[in-house]
Amino acid sequence: MPAPLVLVHGNPESPGVWGPLIAALGRDDAVTLSPPGFGMPASNGFSATVEGYREWLAARLEQFREPVDLVGHDWGGAHVAQIAMTRPELIRSWASDALGLFASDYVWHARAQVWQQEGAGEASVKEIFGGTLAQRLEVVNALGMTGPVADRVAAGMDDDMGRAVLSLLRSAAQPVMAEAGRGLANARQRPGLALIALADVDQASGTPAQHRFAAEAAGAEIAELADVGHWWPVTHPQPVARALTDFWSRLDG
Repeated sequence: MPAPLVLVHGNPESPGVWGPLIAALGRDDAVTLSPPGFGMPASNGFSATVEGYREWLAARLEQFREPVDLVGHDWGGAHVAQIAMTRPELIRSWASDALGLFASDYVWHARAQVWQQEGAGEASVKEIFGGTLAQRLEVVNALGMTGPVADRVAAGMDDDMGRAVLSLLRSAAQPVMAEAGRGLANARQRPGLALIALADVDQASGTPAQHRFAAEAAGAEIAELADVGHWWPVTHPQPVARALTDFWSRLDG
């Protein structure tokens, strides 16, 4: 029996983004975990911060009877890396497309910098997350997601998600991520895979060089994915499924 497969998505997503990848993997046992505020309500008192999401994910993984194969996309990839660095006993392996966030020279992308500003951030999330369903779908389509999955993502975008975005991004303002990256070597305790989407034009999670730097620090294998963009769970699941399957087969072998 393979290890349990656990998938963690990012912003502004909901668990439906994993449908194409799960189908490409041929796995009917995958478990999708939605970070609070991103596809599931945040409980009263939940801290929507870098540390809060790390603790949330650790608590969810503690419920499994055995270590899992943990895969994260976008902010989910950052949460996964944090688990690899701090709670390796909870996982058999980890894979992330967001390791560049932990490079010492990473600079937050332009929209994140707006979200990190009081006032300007609130105006931005109101525009992105507070519009009509049709307006939210336009946002999702502009990101590069289309079809039924895009419809589900747009339907899940709401004011609660906008508030979670502001809280999370403000908690992650530099030097927070660079300081967290000092612990990348701790992730060597479990096999890791850095997924580098080479066609990610915005490079929101870092440049290819920053991904490689962090992957080497974490002792992770590197899968450079040509012609694959940032929203690969929806747009390019097949090459990622092959990279993951090859990675896991080496562990099994």
